[in-house]
Formats: sequence, structure tokens, C-alpha cells
Amino acid sequence: MRALVIYCHPRPKSFTAAVRDRVIERLESAGSEVRLRDLCAEGFDPRLTAKELEDYEDTAINTLSIARDVEDIRWCDTLIFVYPTWWYGLPAVLKGWLDRVLVPGVAFHMPDENGDIKPALTRITRLAVFTTCGASWWLTRLVGAPGRRTILRGLRILCAPRCRTAFAAHYLMDSSTDASRAKHLARVSRKTGKLIGRGPRPEKVPA
Repeated sequence: MRALVIYCHPRPKSFTAAVRDRVIERLESAGSEVRLRDLCAEGFDPRLTAKELEDYEDTAINTLSIARDVEDIRWCDTLIFVYPTWWYGLPAVLKGWLDRVLVPGVAFHMPDENGDIKPALTRITRLAVFTTCGASWWLTRLVGAPGRRTILRGLRILCAPRCRTAFAAHYLMDSSTDASRAKHLARVSRKTGKLIGRGPRPEKVPA
């Protein structure tokens, strides 16, 4: 199992960092290979430039500025996102990572005139989101949980057909307690363990 953990939080000692560490600990204890991308610490630039947009559909050159990220995506069979939910969605840096890295030829294939996009992440058989939310569960659901939908619906359709998913959120984070945070970390461990369990085989990619 090869797990790519995409982590996004500007504060090194945040509770989200503790969630990240718990996920990685659980993965490594199961013998998984793990790669961590800390977008904020690395200074990842989330801005899709005019040149990148101009080259967006040209699969011969659209990965030149994101080669490392693309190599990570093509290496993994498990993709895990750890981030805080802000304004019900993804932090700007993480949204920018999706915009810039999941390009045609990497995440999907452009449609013909009568079709829709076709998945290109079919080697990814496990997909997970571990997040924190300032809002309550019911308010997040009322708004539509756009961050969760973006990854576990929008991104999932580009992965293997029977891609296994996991999700855990600590709601009302601003009024959290030592007990609620400990309970959430235990939930993260369980969810990660279930994700690691025997998943569907990745589709074979023609040579």
C-alpha cells in the first residue's frame, strides 16, 4: 500500500497536525509506504497562472510546473487529505493544489464532443478526508458540506470504480475539549484502520 497524505494547515502545532500524525502512525504501523506533502510548510503556490491555464489541456506540457506533485499522484494507491474546514470548504492552498495538480492526462481525460470526462486516477483504491470544522454537524450539512463533496464525490469519480472511502470530522472545534479531541483521534485511528483493510485491486493500466 502506497499512501500519499496531503496535509494543509499553517500552524505547526495545530490539532490538525495531531490528526496528521495519528494517520501516518496508523499507516506506518500497518507497513504502508507513506509520502507526506505539507503544502503550507512547503510554500505551495495555489495560484493557477495564465500560462498554466493556457497549457491546461496540452498533456505534453501541462505537468512541467508540477512534476513532483504529479509523480506523487502517479505513485500512490491511497490518497488522504488532512485539513481544517474553513467557510465550509477547503483552505485556499488545498483548493489551489487541486486546481493546479489534477490536470487533464493526470486526473482525467478530456471528453469528446458527446461525452464527459473519463477517470485517470484508477490506480487509487482508497480515498479519505480527516478534517476539523468550527461549525456544528447540522449547520455544515445545511450548507451542503462543499469541502467533503469536492473530494469524496467529485474526486472519487476519477478513482477506481470501487474506491474505498473514509471520513472523520471534529465539529464545533472552537469549543473542543481534551476529551473531545482524544475521542476524535481514536475515531481517526479506527477509520484509518478500516481504510487500510483489504481494498479493491487497482485497474491495470495499458503499457
